[in-house]
Amino acid sequence: MFAYLLLLAAVLSHLLPHAGWYGFTAVGGSLLYFGARRNWVEMVVPVALLAGADYYLTAHVYGYPFIWQAYVVTWAWYLGAMALGRGLLRDKATLLRGVAAALLGPTSFFLLSNFAVWLGTETLYPKTAEGLFACFVAGLPFYGRDLISTALVLTMVFALPAGLRHWFSQSAHAKNLA
Repeated sequence: MFAYLLLLAAVLSHLLPHAGWYGFTAVGGSLLYFGARRNWVEMVVPVALLAGADYYLTAHVYGYPFIWQAYVVTWAWYLGAMALGRGLLRDKATLLRGVAAALLGPTSFFLLSNFAVWLGTETLYPKTAEGLFACFVAGLPFYGRDLISTALVLTMVFALPAGLRHWFSQSAHAKNLA
């Protein structure tokens, strides 16, 4: 059930950063967590909810025409992030695996989405190495915020509970020795 509550937080944070959350979004971290905790069949739910949020933002908040083909890479990444969470964090969520997920999730989105923007726009970036570089440079502020957001969410859902369990077990052990 917690995976679904975190997913709701992700959808809301996907919509709310546009109202001044300094670019924080729980999307990456929640998708990694959802993949680690839910089964493959359920993974259609996050994609559908986040795709709906993408539609709402594009058509109603920004007032642009919604072209679904422009979102295929993003929607595929949603699935890929859940697969990454399942692969790295399902059976054993160690510190190393958590750090790897926190780095690989946002980095894969940064690389895929910026490459897709460069490839799919005719006028924004020239189809040269310099144009691709400029596209990646333009995405760096978003990448940094995504790294921080994902690390915070993963810390809250994996490291904090593990640390509390460890602390309480040590406290109980110390009481038993006394």
